[in-house]
Amino acid sequence: MTRPIRIAVQLQPQHADYAQIRDAVLRAEDLGVDAVFNWDHFFPLSGDPEGKHFECWTMLGAWAEQTSRVQIGALVTCNTYRNPELLADMARTVDHISGGRLILGIGAGWFAKDYTEFGYEFGTAGERIAALAESMPRIAARLAAGNPAPTRHIPVMIGGGGERKTLRIVAEHADIWHSFGDAETLRRKSAILDEHGAAVGRDTATLVERSVAVNRPPEDSAADLLAAGATLLNVGISGPDYDMSLLRRWIAWRDAQA
Repeated sequence: MTRPIRIAVQLQPQHADYAQIRDAVLRAEDLGVDAVFNWDHFFPLSGDPEGKHFECWTMLGAWAEQTSRVQIGALVTCNTYRNPELLADMARTVDHISGGRLILGIGAGWFAKDYTEFGYEFGTAGERIAALAESMPRIAARLAAGNPAPTRHIPVMIGGGGERKTLRIVAEHADIWHSFGDAETLRRKSAILDEHGAAVGRDTATLVERSVAVNRPPEDSAADLLAAGATLLNVGISGPDYDMSLLRRWIAWRDAQA
């Protein structure tokens, strides 16, 4: 199965007024990006830790109305911030608002400040990963029970690289796996993912798209990432200015491949 090369942008909702975020979404769609993501945190991850910040899923509802072509989603939702049935219904609603353009990105969660400041139990990494594994069937069941049903199968993107547990969850439930690291890391962990896929009876090499964050120009990294199996390449951009110069280079590179 040959997948098209896709370019995404993560507009990190930090250090910006919402008008700047809204403008950045429109600019990204006009540039021709394939998907626009935010993230699911309550505080900035870089710069002033108490700087401006906005909530993820409220924003996705606005993006669903604001955009017309791009896929949208969180890169990624923290599973333990919301009851899984509630999250599924939020996803179903945004799916309808957007006309079937939502990607349901989800992960186990890791940012301690979010938990402590908002009253969630942080626990251990193992407990958070176990909670993600327990939530995935509940999310699928609630999506199947919704009325009206989602507009189509909502693609599930799971972010994380834990080789024994997280990649097993990816093998069982994901349509897209978002990874972190260089091409060699992607290649090695992708092979582990396929081993988990064989164990659970899914052809993950065919069924699970590989997504990776990029922070260098395409001439420096694209060939190696493609060779390692990545087809969804994500450029992260922070507020307040949302400089899209690197994103433009990746879009031009994608178009040149076509």
